[in-house]
Amino acid sequence: MNSGKVLLVVVCAVLALGLAESFDFTEKDLASDETLWDLYERWRAQHTVSRDLEDKKRRFNVFKANVQFIHDVNKMDKPYKLDLNQFADMTNLEFRKSYSSNINHHRMFHPRPVTEFRHGQTADVPESVDWRTKGSVTPVKNQGNCGSCWAFSTIVAVEGINQIKTKNLLSLSEQELVDCVPDNSGCDGGLMEHAFAYIKSVGGVTGENTYPYAAKNEQCNSAKVNAPVVKIDGYEVVPENDENALLKAVVNQPVSVAIDAGGRSFQFYHEGVYTGECGTDLDHGVAAVGYGITQDGTKYWIVKNSWGAGWGEKGYIRIQRGVPAKEGLCGIAMDGSYPVKSTSDNPKNTTTAKDEL
Repeated sequence: MNSGKVLLVVVCAVLALGLAESFDFTEKDLASDETLWDLYERWRAQHTVSRDLEDKKRRFNVFKANVQFIHDVNKMDKPYKLDLNQFADMTNLEFRKSYSSNINHHRMFHPRPVTEFRHGQTADVPESVDWRTKGSVTPVKNQGNCGSCWAFSTIVAVEGINQIKTKNLLSLSEQELVDCVPDNSGCDGGLMEHAFAYIKSVGGVTGENTYPYAAKNEQCNSAKVNAPVVKIDGYEVVPENDENALLKAVVNQPVSVAIDAGGRSFQFYHEGVYTGECGTDLDHGVAAVGYGITQDGTKYWIVKNSWGAGWGEKGYIRIQRGVPAKEGLCGIAMDGSYPVKSTSDNPKNTTTAKDEL
């Protein structure tokens, strides 16, 4: 992905009701290497991070620098806070290599398609929308050390439109997409539109319980693929560099989007409306599942990530909305897409939400 748009490669990368547990520290923890080492050991215990002694010594220096960075940012008057999350002993370069992918590089080989935009005439745009509260979003998942963010982004959107049409929330299989989408590269990246096209072409996608996530590339399992539970009619793309168009799409359903998630503050995001460092080098697939506005008037997008519930606001981030840049903060308005499902019809294999969630 290298031109001006999006395909996700390499290792991609509260309910507004609550936040993930914070790993707190104080000035006393920063007083000396001894107190910082104790803090590091407590952090490793909480996150069950195993290191040999030499690696611990090397990682400790990275951890120490990150603690100071988080402490300095949190002392500033910003509308968001950072935290010592599961990435706290990784450098930003390591983080970007392991949890993001250079989407733009692949767009050079796969130009953005031209489609209809059925939501363009949406006139009723409420002040806020949250598809989580409407029962259209499954619990936060974790892609692990696999560049499959594109698959998770796709599945959020398909799970969402299926629930909207059927009133039945099913957890669907990211692993099927990792293994079986011919135009994508599994753990080495992919485009959401290719995944939507695949789901349509094979007659649907199977459930997560039937084809569970493995966080690695495997052979496509034809037996499991032959038991789809949700079908779609196709997909459409959101007009690029247009937050208002993205807003109209999200009013109607959860939308797959690509963002630049490589910033150091993004790595350690914990809560609040993110207004921090990020550019437009799209490297991560996520899903916009709503939007809102804070009491002080700050507009934001509600974005579901795939780094587990321990990151951000229980796996979510609120990204500032309505910024002067036409591409949106972190490039969120540059490459959106969503599945089309006109009816509630699904393959006869459809199970109940209770079975799949």
